[in-house]
Amino acid sequence: MTERPRLMLCAPSSGSGKTTVTCALLRALKERGAAPAAFKCGPDYIDPMFHSEVVGVPSRNLDLFLMGEAPILRSLQENGGAISLIEAAMGYYDGIAMGDDASAYRLAQFTSTPAVLVIDGRGRALSAAALVKGFADFRPRSQLKGVIFNRISPMLYPRLKELVERETGLRAYGFLPECPDCTIESRHLGLVTAAEIAGLQEKLDRLSALARQPLDIEGLTALSRTAPPLTAPPETLPTPVADRPRIAVARDKAFCFYYADALRLLERLGAELAFFSPLTDAALPEGAAGLYLGGGYPELHAEALSENRPLLRTIRAAIQSGLPTIAECGGFLYLHETLTDAAGQSRLMAGLLRASARSAGKLTRFGYITMTAQTSGLLCPSGASLNAHEFHYWDSTAPGKAFHAQKPQSPRAWSCAHHTPTLYAAFPHVHLCGCPQAAGRFVEACMIRGNSEELGVRS
Repeated sequence: MTERPRLMLCAPSSGSGKTTVTCALLRALKERGAAPAAFKCGPDYIDPMFHSEVVGVPSRNLDLFLMGEAPILRSLQENGGAISLIEAAMGYYDGIAMGDDASAYRLAQFTSTPAVLVIDGRGRALSAAALVKGFADFRPRSQLKGVIFNRISPMLYPRLKELVERETGLRAYGFLPECPDCTIESRHLGLVTAAEIAGLQEKLDRLSALARQPLDIEGLTALSRTAPPLTAPPETLPTPVADRPRIAVARDKAFCFYYADALRLLERLGAELAFFSPLTDAALPEGAAGLYLGGGYPELHAEALSENRPLLRTIRAAIQSGLPTIAECGGFLYLHETLTDAAGQSRLMAGLLRASARSAGKLTRFGYITMTAQTSGLLCPSGASLNAHEFHYWDSTAPGKAFHAQKPQSPRAWSCAHHTPTLYAAFPHVHLCGCPQAAGRFVEACMIRGNSEELGVRS
């Protein structure tokens, strides 16, 4: 059992200011020397990048659908800080197929984490109490213990605090005033990385200064300590390989969508990770025996990616020769013959797949899926299933047919993915911590490749 003080910041809906409040509190805690840790409920890659800019350490995802229960407990146990802040996703009860499965509520309930509701206080009076009470009483063991008001004036807060505490019995833990110059706008999220937002550190400094007085940091810290100790079940992983195969991992402005726990799992299974930039590097890292092309924004950097012809040729030849490769979403687009960029220009890519990719003009497929392999390949044998997530505005003329994708609790289904003994290339993202056998197969294939290269034999 491990003591892990923790707290979830949730909201009635997206756009209530969860990310702004979370970043403000993380920065304020860090400045106090509290060594906070950050987590994000759900599959989102964007918010953890903002957390990482604030905390200076990777932020972890906690996703009941993609990971399952045991890996979540282990991540909280192993990566928790003096206080762990979990930012919820969407509305508190919003889960799969209009239900609460895999919702922030289910995560808070499963991990026995006290939750604080962040609400936009503008234009509310007694209705604020009705909103808070409705959320607190909607489900048994709601875990909701308090409320934070966003975008209200210091003059209004004392009256709202007295009103909500009297009507609901929940404690008010402060507020953030309106601050247009330091709000993290939703239009940024999903368009650029945290590092690309001009003046982000100054904005976060202002947020922290705003949070020092109006947020009840002592009260929130005390609430986090009411969370019971965590106990994670014994872990069963594939046997780590002994030869330390080197896996080249694309990481720059174009490719930045990775789950920190998944990368750590590859290392625990024996791999050495070597990061490189498809935007600027002319070659793969020396000795690469595998390749991981994660998601990101290749469509926003397609011209620069296309101009790096030496690397494109190297990657195409390496995969064709059997280099074990995972290419997800943005990484999948990179392997096409052409990619139409955000300005509508067609750019040459790696050309491994005889296909083109272009904007669909809308969100093409979104949400959780279960993929069942129709052919054996790099990640799993035929008939095995992997939980995954899709979110993309670009589409492909050849999305693949190696997996059957099924929406949970829905009749919607489609074919997807290219899957061979040495390649997984597809739009869906998988979280390797939820399918450690797939991670083990990938690392083992990299080890075999590395050994054959040393012997001068092409696999």
